[in-house]
Amino acid sequence: MAESKSTPITAELYDYVLRHNPPLDPVLRELVEVTHSSLPQQAGMQSAEEQAPLLAFLVRLVGARHIVEVGTFTGFSALAMAQALPADGRLIACDVSEEWTAYGRKAWAKAGVEARIDLRIAPALNTLRAMPAEPHIDLAYLDADKENYIPYWEELVPRMNPGGLIVADNVFYHGAVTAPTPSTAGAAIQAFNDHVAADVRMEAVMLTVADGLTLARRLG
Repeated sequence: MAESKSTPITAELYDYVLRHNPPLDPVLRELVEVTHSSLPQQAGMQSAEEQAPLLAFLVRLVGARHIVEVGTFTGFSALAMAQALPADGRLIACDVSEEWTAYGRKAWAKAGVEARIDLRIAPALNTLRAMPAEPHIDLAYLDADKENYIPYWEELVPRMNPGGLIVADNVFYHGAVTAPTPSTAGAAIQAFNDHVAADVRMEAVMLTVADGLTLARRLG
């Protein structure tokens, strides 16, 4: 077994990381606080705080103009990415909850980026399959129900522009990917990770960010 060179993330080190990353703007910060106060049981579904500046960085890095997000929850990651888009850029946000995404709608309007976000309330597979089949997506963020990660992937990959980036969250699934008898969701992420590693259409790297993050670039 290879030796890990990762430094254990203590509370102090995590705080240090946040202090040395671009800070959340007031609307993003308020959305974090509102999510935790209004939905304490579900707040863990929100992307980690350090992922907001990372996603914005990736949007700018690839020059994204067309983004698809699968799994929006209260709109934190969508807001971070929309803020990094050019004024004529668009983000299609896929979710099934009017209740949860209502928090996002308010935040997007407050931040002045609501015109860049097209929220589609429907099963994400239906939304993806209704999109043009040819490559047109610059960046996709995958953070929805784990059992459907492979179907989402298979709908996204053919629609990615060459050099386009898929960012998949929760690829550790709280460590369940190494469990001998994982939960249903953990087993789905195990299968997804193997699927990604074997996909010759993509170049992928798995990172120890938050609950595991895979970045995959469309070849071609």
